[in-house]
Amino acid sequence: MNALPVIAIVGRPNVGKSTLFNRLIMEKYAITSDIAGTTRDRIYKKCEISGYEVTLVDTGGLEYGKHENIEKDVQSQAALAIEEADLIIFLVDLSEGINPNDKLAANVLRKSKKEVLFVANKSDAKGAESNSYETIELGFGEPLKISAIHVSGLLDLELAIEKTLKKLKFKKTKKKEKEDEDTLNICILGRPNAGKSSLVNAITGTEKNIVSDIPGTTRDHTDTLVIHNEKKYNLIDTAGLRRPGKREQGIEQFSALRCFNALERSDVVVLLIDGTERIAKQDTHIVEYALDMKKGLIIAVNKIDDFDKEKDEEKKNMIIYRLKQKFAFVPWAPVLFISAKNKVNITKIFDLVDEIKKERTKHLNTAELNSFMQKISNKHLPSSSNVKKPKFLYISQVGVSPPSFVLFFKFAENLHFSYPRYIENELRREYGFTGTSIILKFKNKV
Repeated sequence: MNALPVIAIVGRPNVGKSTLFNRLIMEKYAITSDIAGTTRDRIYKKCEISGYEVTLVDTGGLEYGKHENIEKDVQSQAALAIEEADLIIFLVDLSEGINPNDKLAANVLRKSKKEVLFVANKSDAKGAESNSYETIELGFGEPLKISAIHVSGLLDLELAIEKTLKKLKFKKTKKKEKEDEDTLNICILGRPNAGKSSLVNAITGTEKNIVSDIPGTTRDHTDTLVIHNEKKYNLIDTAGLRRPGKREQGIEQFSALRCFNALERSDVVVLLIDGTERIAKQDTHIVEYALDMKKGLIIAVNKIDDFDKEKDEEKKNMIIYRLKQKFAFVPWAPVLFISAKNKVNITKIFDLVDEIKKERTKHLNTAELNSFMQKISNKHLPSSSNVKKPKFLYISQVGVSPPSFVLFFKFAENLHFSYPRYIENELRREYGFTGTSIILKFKNKV
């Protein structure tokens, strides 16, 4: 399965890149401001445009001349976005006309040899019509005219994006093809140097992936098809994820984007933790990414071969204790101790993935589910500080992968914040759902 197409919005500062970004994703995500250079780093978001799922990237502005260090970093970020993008939206500002920074951006884009959509923003501004003649100087022909702030011309832009993605042979979003349904995608995530590539190499018995003691060796994700016990698995090895503030300016930043794409197309995430180091905040952040995307989850503790043999159990018990503390928000995630170096327990990952797949596709009988919910809601009545007390009516399972439920209550808006957690805990206690997120949606029924 291919990664999503990456579309980068590029141009000089303050031409409306972030406003256009927000319009295309249909939410206020990027910070917009009249102050040039507000976007320092690349901001990326998955969205759907004309039936295509894409990763949209907002970049800092490209400028002419010498800059201080932070401006150099902004230039580097924009240049990397251009390098990694499949399609570039080159944005200019018709309210001000063309200036040297537009020409700089145009030169950079011509050298990139990438597909470029030339777009002129603020086309409804005073003087825009006369300024539009200047755009021919940039060498991209006549621009597509829009007004991002007033949502003018955006339909034409989306149609142009659709046409270009079709030309690049990307496919529109649809359900998994039949031949892909039997292949489980396993995304291996972790901090730099946790042993992700070593694990893939150990499983496959090859040296396909570069292994190094230098953190950050893997810059992109790689796919490896593995057949184990006559079942197909796609292992997705990813770059190590640091906290955003700790990522080096440059290629490591963009590798994080590719990492999120890999996470998006996975069924189960394996968080690889270095057993010789303390569990860090970034480990919990990585789990939060998987949780936000409602993926299956396994926590694998690597490098157990480095434990003191006489104190193995004591060490493992201490790690389990810390995991329970750090990952209290995912008590349902199974823990596996492995050694990629000595190939200890590595194939057990597949057994867990198979189990999680079953849990993610589990569908409960509606009558049995409602009987169970009635029992637990009577045992622990919904509490509320409001005079109008919530009352459970019925529940329905509406989806799988992950298991998704809609619960109808009278006065659902008055439910105490702790009640959904109580219901989830009871559902898991009764029905399992080991290793997978579940979705609970609460609706009001009069």
